[in-house]
Amino acid sequence: MMKRWILILILLLPLTACAALLEPERNQYGAAEMDSATVEATYHYSLGVLHALNGNLRGAIEEYEAAHASDPKSPLLAVELSSLYLRSGRQNEALSLCEASLVHNPDYVDLHLVLGSIYFERKEYQKADRAFRRAVKIDPKALESYLYLSVIYAEQKKYSESVIILKDLLKIDPDNLIGHYYLAKRYADMKMYGESEQWFKKAIAIKPNFESAVVDLAALYEAQGKFDEETGVYKAFLERYPNRSDMKLRLGKAYLRHKKYLEAAQIMENILKIDPRNREVRLTMAIAYYFSGPAGHDRAILEFLNVLKADPFEHRARYFLGASYEEKKRYSDALAEFSKIPEASDLFRDARIHMGAILKQEGKPDQAIKILREAIEKKKGDAGLYSFLASLYQDEKKIADAEGILKEGLLFSPRSEELHYRLGVVYESANRLDDSVRSMEEVLKIDPEHADALNFIGYSYADRGIHLLKAEEMIKKALRLKPGNGYITDSLGWVYFKQNKNDLAIKYLKEASAIMPDDPLIAEHLGDAFAKKGLIEDAIEAYRRALKLNPKLAGISAKIEKLLKGK
Repeated sequence: MMKRWILILILLLPLTACAALLEPERNQYGAAEMDSATVEATYHYSLGVLHALNGNLRGAIEEYEAAHASDPKSPLLAVELSSLYLRSGRQNEALSLCEASLVHNPDYVDLHLVLGSIYFERKEYQKADRAFRRAVKIDPKALESYLYLSVIYAEQKKYSESVIILKDLLKIDPDNLIGHYYLAKRYADMKMYGESEQWFKKAIAIKPNFESAVVDLAALYEAQGKFDEETGVYKAFLERYPNRSDMKLRLGKAYLRHKKYLEAAQIMENILKIDPRNREVRLTMAIAYYFSGPAGHDRAILEFLNVLKADPFEHRARYFLGASYEEKKRYSDALAEFSKIPEASDLFRDARIHMGAILKQEGKPDQAIKILREAIEKKKGDAGLYSFLASLYQDEKKIADAEGILKEGLLFSPRSEELHYRLGVVYESANRLDDSVRSMEEVLKIDPEHADALNFIGYSYADRGIHLLKAEEMIKKALRLKPGNGYITDSLGWVYFKQNKNDLAIKYLKEASAIMPDDPLIAEHLGDAFAKKGLIEDAIEAYRRALKLNPKLAGISAKIEKLLKGK
């Protein structure tokens, strides 16, 4: 017994929590008197603390359970044992312990906090809400409750309620960092970007090196297309903390996203002077050189090889190395690199599509088809593979095979917009126009705002001179979704042509031709509209341009000859 007391005295020195375990009764002289249950509970509690400090979770739980058995009404033990249960994945036991302890300790705030957090993890939001509100009622300064409540509302997309809770928190603690940060995020969720920006800035003012707020503020600007503001956030941070390579990398990636490739590469170069072994930086630099154009491809290849020398399993470097070789028409090297990307990689599909495209370019369509078929066997259900293989079959005039592979893909991915759209294109090439429209209608069932499907059906109707009002409505909607699109603008001009609204037809066909001056079909449509309006010279000029763009375009010469004869 004496040894046990000595151990307890030693352990009690640094552990203030033990003092709260059970307040001992005092005798008439004011001296503390601890009964045997208190001694036993404190002993096991102390051993549990030691086990926890040493990372022995199982041992800690056993000692805490022994302590709790000796003092089952202690709320502190219930809270700490519940926390250990949660760490070990024993959520139900933690829940039962908290609920039982609350019977004896209904006003112990930490019990309500733990209980609320358990319900939150279980997505039982109403129960979690009650637990945290009870904690606030007991102690209005229980700040964790406000934060949890705000997240509960956010999880349910009740952003306004979340904002109210956070503002209540900030009334109590005006400088609460997380309160400012969460409030900024909630305003961002509500797309109230001005307010979100304001609160992110306040959070950063409280803690200038608060990385999450810095990154999220930059992301807020990125979402609004404010490139200068986005990069300005990182630059301001780097003025304070110039050695933060991670933030320099984020700045470089921002330049990369905005297609400022050489600037991105320069930032990466500067980081590598300080941190030459940073493979992520070197990879980002190589990608920047790759996208900078032909002049950067040799440097990109060199850097991708450097990355792969250090890490042969860096599949992003392998993929872009293959793409760099492809750009330089070093097709055998490109095929070799793409073929090394394994099935488990996220880039496997894209690598195999590149291989198919290269083999097709080299006049080896059968090999391209074989590569894609093998890839599909490994990646059943990948819509991109089925779609690309169908395009290879279509190019080889193997329409039945194209239809078959797309229908096979749809067995695995029946709601794939890509596969339904591609099937519609295949049907159109076989002049099965009703089938093509039905496929496009399937696309619109999945995504009613699929601009290309809307345009496809609208143009199909217009070209056949049927359902012209519906065609006009669909094409206008497509153009609202993709303003400035040359093909859709041409379709709108063509539907007006079919409606004999010649002035409108000419207006939109001229606009389409300005957007896509190298498209022979749009030039022919414009010629048809000019001819219908009686603008013979303009029509002949448009037809001649169409013929120059595509000398094999059927019927153009006859149209020109007819106009010349009628002059």
